[in-house]
Amino acid sequence: MNMRREWLEKDYYEALGVEKGASAKEIKAAYRKLAQQYHPDNNPDDANAEARFKEVSEAYRVLSDEDERKQAV
Repeated sequence: MNMRREWLEKDYYEALGVEKGASAKEIKAAYRKLAQQYHPDNNPDDANAEARFKEVSEAYRVLSDEDERKQAV
């Protein structure tokens, strides 16, 4: 599956718990909160937390890049 198709199937805003019209500042704040909560160092041997951390990180990577964010909408 190519990257663009994955974007269409995932709701990165939902992954971060923000509205679709969220500002860059709101996205960053939500990411930092969730990344800290699910970081593997804070949840050793917790596969679910690690998976959630990866999901949150991917969502932030996409939404923090203005070009990728436009394509994800």
